[in-house]
Amino acid sequence: MNSTGAGVNQAKILLVDDDPAILAALAEYLQLHGYLVEQAMNLKMAHAALEKDMPDIVLIDYQLPDGDAIEFLTTLKHMNAPTKCIVLTGYGTIDLAVRAIKEGAEQFVTKPVLLSVLTSYVRACLEKQQSQRKILAHKLVGPRYEKDPFQGSSVLIQRLAEEARKIGQTERPILLQGETGTGKGVLAQWLHRNGPRAEEALVDVNCAGLSKELLESELFGYEKGAFTGAGSSKLGLVEVAHRGILFLDELGEMDLQVQPKVLKVLEDKRFRRLGDVRERVVDIQVIAASNRDLRQSVKEMKFREDLYFRLNTFQLRVPPLRDRAEDIPVIANSLLRDLAKDLAREQQELARSAEDALKAHSWPGNIRELRNILERVALTCDDCVIEARDLGLAKGVSSSGGHSFGSGLTLAELDRQYIVRILEEESGRVEQAALRLGIPRSTLYQKIKMYELADAQAS
Repeated sequence: MNSTGAGVNQAKILLVDDDPAILAALAEYLQLHGYLVEQAMNLKMAHAALEKDMPDIVLIDYQLPDGDAIEFLTTLKHMNAPTKCIVLTGYGTIDLAVRAIKEGAEQFVTKPVLLSVLTSYVRACLEKQQSQRKILAHKLVGPRYEKDPFQGSSVLIQRLAEEARKIGQTERPILLQGETGTGKGVLAQWLHRNGPRAEEALVDVNCAGLSKELLESELFGYEKGAFTGAGSSKLGLVEVAHRGILFLDELGEMDLQVQPKVLKVLEDKRFRRLGDVRERVVDIQVIAASNRDLRQSVKEMKFREDLYFRLNTFQLRVPPLRDRAEDIPVIANSLLRDLAKDLAREQQELARSAEDALKAHSWPGNIRELRNILERVALTCDDCVIEARDLGLAKGVSSSGGHSFGSGLTLAELDRQYIVRILEEESGRVEQAALRLGIPRSTLYQKIKMYELADAQAS
């Protein structure tokens, strides 16, 4: 078996035929059309090729020295692989074609076949694969709200936009750092839409709140009988993202025992399903996001140093809302436009007093908190113009450190005091407090633990 051709994100085609002349002609033609080609002259070599690197498409002659295409299709079916198979034969019959299609062949083609026709079949198979991956990604992971991550005119957001455009065409890992609610997921979507894998799926997995076992099975899938309750095999999100992008949100929460397996995917493009002895090959780009300082997590032995450096090839830091207060009216009005469409009502506008109040707020939950507040106002305020009093912002909390909080406090102290105030107002109800803060409940629990707020009661 030999391998020719190379390239990033190329479709891989395995040719299986015992005629060297046919192999050479097909390989040359397909390589000219930009495909990466592997060759095999019998079933044994074809099976070895599957073990080494799972192809996207297999073109296989029906009759081979050590078996036939039906045997190969059966093997492929047992492997639960997304590979498409086109069977070629010089002895085509209707019964044979029906049997091959029933066993999973995508096409059954009688020789001789025009090379241009064959490549049209290959393109159709690849388009079908792409469509299936997108549909599966959509079913498994809810789509994020598509927005412009660079709204506003502040120096910080314009700098972020410039940096993102510079690395937009890379297929290397990208690490997004920033506080909860700053829009890292929105930025990940922008990078997907404007990157080289825009036509493929973006698969989103949230690493927070999942146990090691659940996260591992979600990422890598499992084989039938891998554990109690595994009645059938399951495709993991890594496989769903094949040829596309895997977005690892809340990466800092990933279990230490899962991290080496993610590192293997990044370095070798290989992984194993739970309960499977065979390694699978996948072609993905990884975008990761974290609200934690991962460098500090590495120092504290809570995150693997090798994984951090592998992911940190390109880093984009999303600024918190309080550091770009001049952008808040633009973002708020954009959110109000979206809410008006969602609620099928007349669009509301912000009075000057409301804009000033929003700009003065500290926004520990950032854009997510802003959206939560505006959504509440849109549902409860009947006026077309929103005044400061309609916002219901906690008094004494400002981004400038004025009012009842001392200006000498650190950001962490301000954050702690604000959380204490909201928890008091919500009588210790963490779920309600998290909703008001615009942060996930798991994040609020982390802050309660970090700030040693022992009096906070979950309910």
